[in-house]
Amino acid sequence: MIAILTGDIKNSSEHKASKWLPLLKQALARYGKEPIDWEIYRGDSFQLQTIPENALEAAIYIKASIKQIRHMDVRIAIGLGKKNYEAPKITESNGPAFVNSGQCFENLKKQNLGIRTSNKKFDEQINLLLELALLTMDNWTPAISKTVKCAMENPGMNQKELASLLNKSQGNISEELNKAGFDEVKKMIQFYNNQLAQL
Repeated sequence: MIAILTGDIKNSSEHKASKWLPLLKQALARYGKEPIDWEIYRGDSFQLQTIPENALEAAIYIKASIKQIRHMDVRIAIGLGKKNYEAPKITESNGPAFVNSGQCFENLKKQNLGIRTSNKKFDEQINLLLELALLTMDNWTPAISKTVKCAMENPGMNQKELASLLNKSQGNISEELNKAGFDEVKKMIQFYNNQLAQL
């Protein structure tokens, strides 16, 4: 089983690509190589293939990366399933994971993150959690997003070390991660992976 993330940048036309494109590329490159694992197409759309265990974390990491720019956000659909055909470019590959991701993306209206698999119960559970998490994540400020991104890149670091890395006070880091609901986000990723193991 693989995971396919299909996404696009919201409000991309209102911002210079030179501001957000390097952030998107850097985030995608963390999870694979271009163009076999990820590709940016139609200017502001992208597709990423990763292992299912990394899918939700990757989606949240991409979100934190893009939300470092004020008034920007990203819409991402995660599809899990098989891959029937492997092409040199991710956008030319196909299979159930791609179909699930595409259908999930078509259904993302007001919600910025969703998942679709062949298991309806799993989808309902995880999508409900995502809906609740987005109430907080959609409101991350650029400063909070930068701190979340840094914390995700350095999972072994404590708040004091993160503060030193970001040139902020430890109190600042604590407050930002608290406002981000970062502990709860990590618990959600863990729950997703626990449920995934039972699929």
